[in-house]
Amino acid sequence: MTAPHITIIGSALAGNKGASAMLESAIQTLSPRIPGVSFTLLSMYPEEDRAQNVYDNLDIVAAQPRQLGVTINSLALLYRVIPPLRPLIRKKSKAIAAVAKSQVLLDQGGITFTDGREKFLLYNVASILPAMFVKTPVFKCAQAIGPFKNPVNRRAARFFLPKVHTIVTRGAKTHEFAEALGLSNLYAGADYAFSLQLDGSEGAVVSREFDMTFFESGTVVGVSPSVVLQKKVDARDGDYIGQTADFIKHLLTSGRKVVILPHSAREDSTKTHNNDLPLCREIFDRIGADTNLLFIDKELPSQQLRYIIGECDLFVASRFHAMVSALAMAVPTLVIGWSHKYQEVLEMFEAEEWAMPHSEAELGALVARFEQLAEARTEVAASLRQHLPAVQERSLAQADLIATIVTERAA
Repeated sequence: MTAPHITIIGSALAGNKGASAMLESAIQTLSPRIPGVSFTLLSMYPEEDRAQNVYDNLDIVAAQPRQLGVTINSLALLYRVIPPLRPLIRKKSKAIAAVAKSQVLLDQGGITFTDGREKFLLYNVASILPAMFVKTPVFKCAQAIGPFKNPVNRRAARFFLPKVHTIVTRGAKTHEFAEALGLSNLYAGADYAFSLQLDGSEGAVVSREFDMTFFESGTVVGVSPSVVLQKKVDARDGDYIGQTADFIKHLLTSGRKVVILPHSAREDSTKTHNNDLPLCREIFDRIGADTNLLFIDKELPSQQLRYIIGECDLFVASRFHAMVSALAMAVPTLVIGWSHKYQEVLEMFEAEEWAMPHSEAELGALVARFEQLAEARTEVAASLRQHLPAVQERSLAQADLIATIVTERAA
């Protein structure tokens, strides 16, 4: 029997903690299902990911976008067409060696092959093409795909997506888009991050960094801004920083406490890609210090962030996986989004009414909608708790699908 091995791409430990939650959920759920399994992460941030890696069975291999798109894909093509070179290519390229020995490649891109994100289309293709060249099955973990009206995106999706072994759709709208494209290699699942496990130490660890007595009295509202949403709002001449700061001021004036929580953070970087920390600092500075305002101004692991979110009474999310963590902790959440990926997850909880497109989230409308959520808080929380087990079951099902592929191919 071949040693079980899985290569993962599209996620990370550092930066976007939604990506971290998906990656760690895969390791947590697959390790007990596949005895002796090891993992390789093809990483966009290899040094940062290595510094945060606590898993003995996870190896980090560099695969920055240019390296992935040019070097790794070229070597994978050579591996395919010139068999005598394969031993040398495996020796020279850790990435190709990992993909070639894997029983499956997990693509954990959260949203791929989607209209309006054509600038990421090459990366979407480059992420799965090496596995296709070396004939390793590709398993797309729960993610959003589509719509496919743009001709370029539609042609790429029609060519590459049927070649994927399994595509786990993350909600009803994605599934509808995929079926309309004629895809049949589908499984209706839920985001892998719903399977993330906390070990019970999170509260004690977080308390060493932040005063968690903050949550012991009053109504605490968590706010998770997003630099992705900021760019979209500012592109239509809006003022995302000012609007968010004014909304938090309203919450403080109303007697509530507020936690500003960046769910995507690279503490030692000023770059804004996968990094909401600079944005959150600007929002915090615009508001000014307040005893009822707590700023999580560090990069924390996804489990610790989920623990903090779970301590909130209400939540306002623009980062997708901040929303997922809030739902996973049954915290009533108002979502300000930019894609169908938010709506379709909320639908699983019958909570889609608490989604607002960013184009409608001007201050007055935002305040009014939040106050409606606050009034319905008890009922919404109960509904989230009722639906959560079924959603977690759909999330966990993909671990069984992956384990089956690995076990059969290893044998």
